[in-house]
Amino acid sequence: RDEPVGLVHIDAHADTGGAFNGSKFHHGGPFRNAAIAGVLDPERTIQIGIRGRASPQWDFSYDTGMRVVTVEEFYAMGLEEVIKEARRIVGDGPTYISFDVDGIDPAFTPGTGTPEVGGLTPREVQQLIRGLRGLHLVGGDAVEVAPPYDPTGNTALVAATMMWEMLCVIAESLSGRRA
Repeated sequence: RDEPVGLVHIDAHADTGGAFNGSKFHHGGPFRNAAIAGVLDPERTIQIGIRGRASPQWDFSYDTGMRVVTVEEFYAMGLEEVIKEARRIVGDGPTYISFDVDGIDPAFTPGTGTPEVGGLTPREVQQLIRGLRGLHLVGGDAVEVAPPYDPTGNTALVAATMMWEMLCVIAESLSGRRA
């Protein structure tokens, strides 16, 4: 409430696109809107796993100082270095975690409206979230689950598991700040 949050954003897409079909409110632009509204600090934002055909829409991320870690860079750096980079970027301020299921390869999470081949594995995302322990975490979400596209239910299971991981590290952060 009192200051903009930092963001650890795990996704295939930067979600910083401009108006679409005449509206600024759509699933491809929430972080642009949040930065413009002053509730998200772009210089304390890291976007991890970004890939796909929407690269022309990444300009806002770069122009405002967001740290974009493409999936290629993720694998070149390695998981532990990406965790260190995330911790460095968000620092000690209040931080939100956003996890989009399309950040994970559609072999594991086909139930989403915008799948992008070549993504992270569920295990990598679990480790990434666990690597945020000790930060000033204030909230999180798991988004873009489309159950009709995955009759196996695996996408929902992966999303629920990642939300559980987030709730654990967030609860630990909040309980430590009350003491």
